[in-house]
Order: sequence, then C-alpha cells, then structure tokens
Amino acid sequence: MAKRKYTERFRQKCRLAWNNRSAYLLMAPFMIIFFTFTVLPVLMTIVLSFTEYNILQEPTFVGWQNYRELFVNDDEFGIALRNTVVFALITGPIGYFLSFFAAWIINEFKPLIRGILTFIFYIPTISGTVYTIWGIIFSSDMYGFANSFLLKLGIIDNPIEWFSTNVYILPLIIIVQLWMSMGSGFLVMRAGTAAVDRQYYEAAAIDGVRNRFQEVIYVTIPMMAPHLMTAAVLQITGMFANVGASVALAGFPSTNYAGHLIMTHLMDYSSYRVERGYASAISVVLFILMISINAISVKLLRKVGT
Repeated sequence: MAKRKYTERFRQKCRLAWNNRSAYLLMAPFMIIFFTFTVLPVLMTIVLSFTEYNILQEPTFVGWQNYRELFVNDDEFGIALRNTVVFALITGPIGYFLSFFAAWIINEFKPLIRGILTFIFYIPTISGTVYTIWGIIFSSDMYGFANSFLLKLGIIDNPIEWFSTNVYILPLIIIVQLWMSMGSGFLVMRAGTAAVDRQYYEAAAIDGVRNRFQEVIYVTIPMMAPHLMTAAVLQITGMFANVGASVALAGFPSTNYAGHLIMTHLMDYSSYRVERGYASAISVVLFILMISINAISVKLLRKVGT
C-alpha cells in the first residue's frame, strides 16, 4: 500500500514537471552553470579534504588526518579562528547596522542627492587606493597622519609601528573593514528602502505611528525583510571571505599572526605551500561556519519580518 502511494506521488511529480517543461528548459542554462561552477567545486573540495594532494601527484586518501591536524596540531589555525570570530562579531553586526542606517538616511534625500551619496558611500569598496590611504594614515614613521597628530599632542614620544605591533593590527583591520562595509549589502538595502511605498507610511500614521523610529520598526523593516536577508548573506560572506585588508596592511604573515584570519590561512596552504588537501579541509570548516551563521541570521530575520 505504501509502495503504491509513493509510486503514485512520483508519477504526479513527473506529470507536473512535464507540464512545466518550458519553465525547466528556461532554467536549464543557469542550473547547468550553477552546478558546474558552484556545486561541483564544493563537492570536489569536500572529497579533496580527505586526501593529501599537492597538484604534482595524484591525491592520496588520508581519512580524517587533515581535520585532526587542523584542530589538534595547527596552532596558527587556532589563532586564525579566534581572530576571525572577533573580526566577524564586530564587523558583521556593526557593518550591517551601518549599511542599513546609511541606506535609510540616504533615502530621505532628493533623487539626485541620493545618487551622489550612494556613490560616495560605495566607492571605498571598489576603489583600489583604499589600502594606500590607510597605509599613509597609519604609517610607522613620523610622517604618518596618526603618528604626526599624536606626536604634536605629546601623547607619544616615538612613532608607533601600527601594522607591526600585535595589539594594534586586528583593531586597525577591523576599522578599515568597517569603513569598507558599504558594499553589495549596502546597495541591496538602498534598493529595499527605495522600494517601500510612501503610502505605507501614511497608512501607518493613521494607525497610530507617531515618529520616525516607529516607522522603521513597524513599516520599513517588515517591508524590506527580503532585502535584509539578502544583505545579511552578503555581509556574512564578505566578513568571512575577507583577506585583502589583512594582507595589504599587516603583510603576510602578519607579526605573530596578529592579523591572521581563516582566509589568510587558507591562502597560505593553497597558494604558497600548495598543500591543496589540507587547504580543502580549511575550506570545508570555513564553509560550515558560514552556512551555520547564515542559517541563524536568516532565521532571526524571518522572525523580525513577521
């Protein structure tokens, strides 16, 4: 009886798929590309994480050895994991809030001003001179803006080597990343705030909403819930995949691994040491971490949206 039930259900699904064959045909090019360049590489990385592979020789199956080495004997990975968690917990929520706040404020201006402000906020993300500017500000000699200012005030007697001193490296990388946090997530939020019809605010005013804060809580956030979810995914992906700020400002490797992140560790074993099996294990751990936090964030935002 149960077998007949499942067979009938399978036939119904096949009939439904055949009836919608035009839609599946239109989706086919995207699905083929997505599977080839996204799903397949992920599956291959998971398989390679259980091997010893250096490109020149065929992969050799080693089981859980890479993961054992990663969590038990790799001290640099422990430092990278801790730095990444601190980096993510600060840049993620704060950058997300700043993106939403900036998008909401910009939406209050006239169209021309909105375009100009959006460009100004977004340009640090795509500009190639960002790290050069911050390198000049925190230059380790007396001509750096930060050192020059502190020397004039008499706060310090000698220039500080900002990106060579353990205690300053990670905080400065976090500051730079926050300054660059107006990326794709910010553009998504700009689209979300712009898409909220003004009539909803007028209706909310009739229902008792009296100030801008209540408008944000009861109208703006629920109406742009899909945009908030998309921005959250982009923000989480960006903060875990970040490697540019650490390498460009603190060097590679940074002093005592003070600016070492999981992505930096992955780049080390993948590009420099060419231990691709071990690098794949690092990738899988990073992937699981990102997926888990994405799932938690989406779940929380769905509650906010409802």
